[in-house]
Amino acid sequence: MDATKKAANAWLRQQSAIGRRVASGSIAFGLLGTVLAIVQAAAAADLLRALIVRDHQPVLIAAIVFALTAVGRAVVGALADSAALAAGAAGRRRLRSETLGRLLSIGPSLLRQGHSAQLAGIVVDRIEALEGLFARWIPAAFLAIAAPILIVIAAAIADPVAALILGVCGLAVPFAMAFAGIGAAVASRNQLAAMMRLQARFLDRMRGIGTIVLAGRAESEAATLRIAADELRARTMRVLRVAFLSSAALDCAAAVALIGIAIQQGVLILHAPPGAEMAAQSGRALFLLLLVPEFFAPLRNFTLAYQDRGHGVAAAEAIIALPAADPDAPLVTEAPVAAPVTVAAHGISVVLEDVRLTWDKGRGPALDGVSFRLPAGGALILAGPSGAGKSTVIEILLGFVRPDSGRVMLNGMDIASIVPQALARLTAWIGQKPVLFAASIRDNIRFARPEATAHEFAEAVRMASMEGFLAELPQGLDTLVGEGGYGLSGGQAQRIAIARAFLKNAPLLLLDEPTAHLDPATEAEVFESLKRLAVGRTVIMASHSAQAHLLSGRRLNMAAGRLVPSDQQRGVA
Repeated sequence: MDATKKAANAWLRQQSAIGRRVASGSIAFGLLGTVLAIVQAAAAADLLRALIVRDHQPVLIAAIVFALTAVGRAVVGALADSAALAAGAAGRRRLRSETLGRLLSIGPSLLRQGHSAQLAGIVVDRIEALEGLFARWIPAAFLAIAAPILIVIAAAIADPVAALILGVCGLAVPFAMAFAGIGAAVASRNQLAAMMRLQARFLDRMRGIGTIVLAGRAESEAATLRIAADELRARTMRVLRVAFLSSAALDCAAAVALIGIAIQQGVLILHAPPGAEMAAQSGRALFLLLLVPEFFAPLRNFTLAYQDRGHGVAAAEAIIALPAADPDAPLVTEAPVAAPVTVAAHGISVVLEDVRLTWDKGRGPALDGVSFRLPAGGALILAGPSGAGKSTVIEILLGFVRPDSGRVMLNGMDIASIVPQALARLTAWIGQKPVLFAASIRDNIRFARPEATAHEFAEAVRMASMEGFLAELPQGLDTLVGEGGYGLSGGQAQRIAIARAFLKNAPLLLLDEPTAHLDPATEAEVFESLKRLAVGRTVIMASHSAQAHLLSGRRLNMAAGRLVPSDQQRGVA
């Protein structure tokens, strides 16, 4: 835990250094506002002094200066807020882009280590919580030191004793904040953790709402969600209580400073000779009293922003807990010249040499020395029971995960050296359950290659044998489907996935149990479409279906992450 906190604090220091450059405009406007506040207080003091001695010309000048500085402070305050919002937006945009890039570089294998709701919460909520770090905390941390120093200097010029009182009371604030800040950081971290648990639980229950209703568990699950929501409410209120505690300490210090300076200046006014000297002392007293709220204003902003730092620590712990992207992976900005030379009509060759991979050491290796060679345009069927390692081979070829050892080559080039965009263009994938979006069937197919011509699109639909069920839909290709293919049968959804693969026209086709959960008749029809799709492409299919033989090709049997020798594997392994 200590190592995590240290890493989070180091990350925050790095982000603060970057954020200070972006927030320099907000800081500059804040300092300018402090200078204008001092000038305005001085104008008010001159106005009082002139009224006491009944000097009309200085009254007019002081009033004009007071009004101009008031307008200036309003303008500068608005500019400072605008600059702070811009800094917060820039920080969130940069971090969200970096985090999304990190998640995408790791790939879907990350879902083996965390819930999708938690990952979404990191990208959305946790980074959103960092807005206060860039927009409020960084400017407030700088101004909490610089602005009070300027005010103490101005006060010391007018009265050193009053400046001393102001400075001593101001120094008491950080000690009170440090006492409350430890609790605030812990409370904020617990509050965000509770929110993440509630998000994951709620998403799971929404996904399985049908099962919950059929099992008669709706009321009990609602009660469980209510308990989680109450926990989040209690932790949120705990954060607010700690924040109010630090605010109360600041109010106490400000009251002591105000009373102390008022008493000290009152004594000086009582002992001042009547006339111009008493008027000057009265103006000086007003000047010093007006500086008290200005002195504590940046400290108050710092106190209010302190919980933003607590949110930042909690967000930092979640972000740095994400697995690091492979530093040896080629950058997505690299030129695609690193892609292997391919000929779409003949596919590409695939070679695995002694590939080993372990997801969890306690469960043993997922792949243990897998080797095979597949020539360009060939077909390979990976057969075996669930957990044999078939899908892991597919994930490696998709670039979602890298093996612990061994080599994977496409057309003689190590897959690790291929630019991610190039690898994506080389491969088409069809899984057990196609990922369909809440859009029209046309949009779901065009997702594979939006720039495809109308003829190419029509040909892909024809080759996937979609005409039969499209004629039964009210709007044909423009029929809207729900998220995940809601409203379509399993066979219809797979035909959309096959049409996507036809439209993409990639030389390497990877099939991961493409006919799972389909009835025998539909499965046979889907295999007929897959046979047409396999022509002229290199095909690797993971399946334990009895009808896998319909897709002609070599067969490798797998068990416990290893290849099982068989007579059908002659010349393959």
